[in-house]
Amino acid sequence: MSKVSYYSAEGLKKLRAELNQLKDVERPRAANAIAEARDKGDLSENAEYDAAKEAQGLLEMKISKMEELVANARVIDESQLDTSKVLIHSNVKIKNQNNGAEVNYKLVAQSEASLKEGKISVDSPIGKGLLGKKVGEVADIQVPNGIMKFEVLEIWRD
Repeated sequence: MSKVSYYSAEGLKKLRAELNQLKDVERPRAANAIAEARDKGDLSENAEYDAAKEAQGLLEMKISKMEELVANARVIDESQLDTSKVLIHSNVKIKNQNNGAEVNYKLVAQSEASLKEGKISVDSPIGKGLLGKKVGEVADIQVPNGIMKFEVLEIWRD
């Protein structure tokens, strides 16, 4: 059984665009590379042909995984989100209790995550630790060098 993933409308649109790019542009390019390599002679000693076939196999695997993601994707109506606790697509302001640093994050599906945009995956250690927390609660999050404590200061939606 496949895992359902929740996306913003924009995130799902980007995922579909990437899938279409792979199917409509990259797949024909891979087929052309195989045809060109095949035209160069003996296939048993043709490293270019072998490399093109391997690249095509990896591309098809990526397309298959993305098709599964799209098939199991659900769009969240962010206006209906409960802001009393941290959920996927919640914006949160958290305070690191070790050093006092405050950071804003938006919790998103793994494929939408982008640290430079302030979007972290709900599957990341911090994302998992924050899910379900309310304002004022502290999340104890296991990281490689110990446990970090983050206090939830605010929760809001866009």
